[in-house]
Amino acid sequence: MREQILHALYNHAKGHISKHIANVEIYLANPAGIGEHPDVLDAIEHELGEISKYHDQLEVLDEYFNE
Repeated sequence: MREQILHALYNHAKGHISKHIANVEIYLANPAGIGEHPDVLDAIEHELGEISKYHDQLEVLDEYFNE
């Protein structure tokens, strides 16, 4: 059960990282086309913060729970 939980946590973080990377790529490819985000740089900073949060979770899982 422990391995299943750790695997789920790892996959959850990786999935969120992929989602936020895709958002950054969209902003970079077409910054004028995102109407609800007039401040593209602020929106990218938010996405980078989310990537960092989940990246940190992966590092914690590897450091403290990887056997």
